[in-house]
Amino acid sequence: MFDRNGLPRAAATILSLALVSGCGSLPGGGGDEERKIVVGTTSEPSSLDPAAAWDGSWELYRNIFQTLMTIPNSGATPEPEAAKECGFTDSASRVYRCVLRKGLKFSSGRPLDAQAVKHSFDRVTAIDSPSGPAALLANLRQVEAKGSRVVVFRLEKPDATFPYILSTPATSLVDPEDYPDATLHPGNTATGSGPYELTSYEPGERAVLTRNDDYKGTAKIRNDTVTIRYYKRSTQMVSDLKAGRTDLTYRGLTPEEIMEFQDAATEGDTSIDLSEITGSEVHYLVFNPKDKQAAKPAVRRAIAQIVDREKLVRKVYDRTAEPLYSMVPTGVTGHTNAFLDRYGEPDTKKARRMLREAGITDKVHLTLWYANDRYGDSAGREFAELKEQLEDSGLFEITLKSRPWDAFQKGYLKGEYPVFGRGWSGDFPDADTYITPFVGEKNAMGAPYRNRKLTEELLPYSRRQSDRGAAGQSFARAQRLMADDVQLLPLWQGNVYIAAEKDVAGVEWAIDASMIMRMWELYKKSNW
Repeated sequence: MFDRNGLPRAAATILSLALVSGCGSLPGGGGDEERKIVVGTTSEPSSLDPAAAWDGSWELYRNIFQTLMTIPNSGATPEPEAAKECGFTDSASRVYRCVLRKGLKFSSGRPLDAQAVKHSFDRVTAIDSPSGPAALLANLRQVEAKGSRVVVFRLEKPDATFPYILSTPATSLVDPEDYPDATLHPGNTATGSGPYELTSYEPGERAVLTRNDDYKGTAKIRNDTVTIRYYKRSTQMVSDLKAGRTDLTYRGLTPEEIMEFQDAATEGDTSIDLSEITGSEVHYLVFNPKDKQAAKPAVRRAIAQIVDREKLVRKVYDRTAEPLYSMVPTGVTGHTNAFLDRYGEPDTKKARRMLREAGITDKVHLTLWYANDRYGDSAGREFAELKEQLEDSGLFEITLKSRPWDAFQKGYLKGEYPVFGRGWSGDFPDADTYITPFVGEKNAMGAPYRNRKLTEELLPYSRRQSDRGAAGQSFARAQRLMADDVQLLPLWQGNVYIAAEKDVAGVEWAIDASMIMRMWELYKKSNW
């Protein structure tokens, strides 16, 4: 994501680019029209209830719900948001206390008090949705509301990352009247206390956000309304940007579209700005140990020995991604090239030897699954390249299958896929969030990853270290174990590209430490 000794924004490179066809601002002009922003994205929410989603839905949650803590623009350490102050009250990092700001209330007009905070946390763990973030709160033993403004969290084990967890949309604060104790919130509405109110929502089409005048927090809101338009394909998204129907595109641009913008820049057209921000989103394969073939260590290690990341990135993603040799991305403290150290360069002979030594002499038949509408139009070509590489070795026969995101997610959480592809942006700026969510009997991938050394020794030890930089040694050992296990195979790390009409400002501050867009930072230059 970014080095803890630096700022994510410092890595941002803003390139002034243009589309040959040109692009104007939204119809109309001046006055209130300039206070409106229209954003296009291929990342549609899977749910409007924070208890039900641990995915790209967080991009909407960040803007309509509050959390107790937040990661500020100016650093990497959590600071109070809905809270006035927070901190551990013991030396063991097991008791955490927060005092709420005065006068907080939900968009319903009802108060956001300590009981509402307790309710918000309790229901996530009570509902325990298969696609939700309950696993992030697995270490939370008890939440106590003391009076109207004090909340005390008691943890099962020491956890110096808990303030970071409180900054994630997994801990979004919701109105108890609208969000039941043990069931998910129905319908297409949301009641939060964040910078915006969700005034309308059409699944798969758009979300309309309106400035929340009752908001009390750290965000400085620089527009009045934001419309987020959801696209199945990036081609239509780019077409709408060119035609002036959107002001900005976020997530889903293909390498070809990015190159088109860059080529236009060399021709001197400056009607579109392309922002390139060093990203921390990792893409990887998940092996399901419930599958007969994927459960074999030799099969997984042979695949790790064959896959040529350099070739994959060169053929499919060109200059928009980098090969990745660990689940912890480059730029995050604790990163190592564990898979490169373990397997070296791609080598079919070594892979064949691994299989033969395990008694596997026939071709291994595997089905690889991917989401065909979640990670842009390049996903299909990525998996076609993986299929080609594995089959060219003569050791594998690969079948490719895909589904739209909603069905795909339900399938992997049910353990239906032998091997599948995923993308992941860290929940917070710490190596822990690239390892812990994927290990253990119950994890974010729905594929059990049993390694007691990881779950009972290395990760608990790292969480006891309040100096997060000092946890690097534990993370390095964890990455070596993961490279040996190969239940997860990191493939590439991508940068974030945002194409915006030239009059849109604030882009370089809009992307938070988790690569989520803070819509409130966007504004039209002509209005300021």
